[in-house]
Amino acid sequence: MVTSPLSPDLTINSPRDPNTLSNYHNFVTRNTSATFDIDFDKKILKGGVVLTLESLTNKESKEIILDTSFLDISNVKVEGKEIEWEVKERTEPYGSPLVIKLGEGVGKGERIDVAITLSTTEKCTALQWMTPAQTSNKKHPYMFSQCQAIHARSVFPCQDTPDVKSTFDFALRSPLPILASGLPTGSKEYLPAKDGKPGTLLYTFEQKVPIPSYLFALASGDLASASIGPRSTIWSGPEELLDCQRELEGEIEPFMTAIESVVSLPYQWTQYNCLILPPSFPYGGMENPVWTYATPSIISGDKQNIDVIAHELSHSWSGNLVSNCSWEHFWLNEGWTTYLERRVQAAIHGEPYRHFSSVIGWKALEGSIERYGHDHPYTKLVVDLKGNDPDDAFSSIPYEKGFHALYAFELLLGKEKWDSFIPHYFETFKFKSLDSYDFKACLISFFASDAESAKKLDEFDWDKLFYAPGYPTKPDFDETLVKTCYDLADKWKARIEGESSTFEPKKSDIDSWVANQSVVFLERMEDFASSFSAADVHLLGSVYGYTTTQNIELLSRYLGIGLKARVEETYKPTAELLGTIGRMKYVRVLYRLLEEANRKLAVETFEKNRDFYHPICRQMVEKDLFGDEKK
Repeated sequence: MVTSPLSPDLTINSPRDPNTLSNYHNFVTRNTSATFDIDFDKKILKGGVVLTLESLTNKESKEIILDTSFLDISNVKVEGKEIEWEVKERTEPYGSPLVIKLGEGVGKGERIDVAITLSTTEKCTALQWMTPAQTSNKKHPYMFSQCQAIHARSVFPCQDTPDVKSTFDFALRSPLPILASGLPTGSKEYLPAKDGKPGTLLYTFEQKVPIPSYLFALASGDLASASIGPRSTIWSGPEELLDCQRELEGEIEPFMTAIESVVSLPYQWTQYNCLILPPSFPYGGMENPVWTYATPSIISGDKQNIDVIAHELSHSWSGNLVSNCSWEHFWLNEGWTTYLERRVQAAIHGEPYRHFSSVIGWKALEGSIERYGHDHPYTKLVVDLKGNDPDDAFSSIPYEKGFHALYAFELLLGKEKWDSFIPHYFETFKFKSLDSYDFKACLISFFASDAESAKKLDEFDWDKLFYAPGYPTKPDFDETLVKTCYDLADKWKARIEGESSTFEPKKSDIDSWVANQSVVFLERMEDFASSFSAADVHLLGSVYGYTTTQNIELLSRYLGIGLKARVEETYKPTAELLGTIGRMKYVRVLYRLLEEANRKLAVETFEKNRDFYHPICRQMVEKDLFGDEKK
């Protein structure tokens, strides 16, 4: 047992994270300086990093081991001196360890600078390079990074584990504007065009709040910005900027105020900005500090999908400030964030809306558990990822089962007592990483002097919470906002199954609904979608406008019903949608359903759009369509 590198009061096994090859229990990164030129022609980053490492042992360890994956490393120096180093053979899925030999050990608490010269390669899994043709205005190339979960090691050698947090500074050169996961400190040193290549500018950023490697982020492209709040801006392509500004203007600050009132800890990152990425971005959002990366699917023109931003903003506390120490405890990031997101919804829309959102979340949880199987180890709250790729375990389970774990404590202890613990939790673990057992110890310790609460926690079945696969106990949600959705779905079911001939669908059925009520309605309809005729599917889409909606949450679910019903009218629109959006939430579900309906079209659609998708999305869809065999 050794002490946690960032949490001296916590003890860890050596190491706590099985998904890193680094020896971070011997040395820990305190600062990372990244210097890169962005080469759009070669689709690489070229430059290097300087890692400031602190020894955690008293000269026992005479080598430093860092995570790398598909990097071209040309030089390594320690304290400015050439040193022996070697990139070992690759170990899937974790990459190739970079082993740096030290002539002699380093005393405990002493720091050394390790400078590494490198470039990324075409096999980099963290970067997506887009040609001008793949962007909205077709004028300039674009690139962006996505390092969660273990892809930072394909950008630079690092201790690629959330159990290590480091400050960062960035010096990035590009012919196009750059954003990085720090506060901007300026742009300078223009280099004019040469040999047919455009001129470049150096952009610098700093991140003084320690962050794990997966929050390293950069993007470069034809970007424009506008204000959306007193400490927030929106960034996107120039043509989309006004639509993005209208969608999010005035929305961020109320979210921030609501979270701060629950957590009782001020926002730590100075600015909260949003970058609306091109449509191939694989997630709804990524909580990169200072700049949340978000899918363009949230810009639906009706402000109905902006709760994605409430989620990513909540990560500024849960995930970024207080982090899971490994992906086996991912629920500590996503469960807390989903819980805070729903507290924001309650503060802004009322408590019934929190329950309404929880009902939607339960449906997503059902989908994941049924897909894996009730006894699958990935349906546990705490998962075993030794030897496995964390991306393979990614689903709604850590989000929703994690939310239910926290909501269970709210119900067990009472909301007032539970709310008194939340600020203590965030204050205790801010700037640190923890596992589920640290959470348990913190909660029990906080209520130790409260006999009633202590007894409840002592009798609580912690093993079941952490390790039982399948469903958690389903609470009795307030279904005020969902009842009308269920009632309409029941009318459709009776009509389709011939039990009622009096119901005639009309647009006014849903005129008073928010979009998420249509989501609940459509998800209820999915339960008996196989009973739909082609005429039923056509009527559903045309009467309620689901065939023409710009809201992908609605369009994707409507198409899913058509695919389950084997209605060919929905096959082509599904294939077309899969060529315009790369968010895995939609892409993976629609590919699975399209494959069941028409495998040939599914494979053809994937091959046609293969280069459009982010490498992470492409890899996951390949596994969905072709199993473990590489196509």
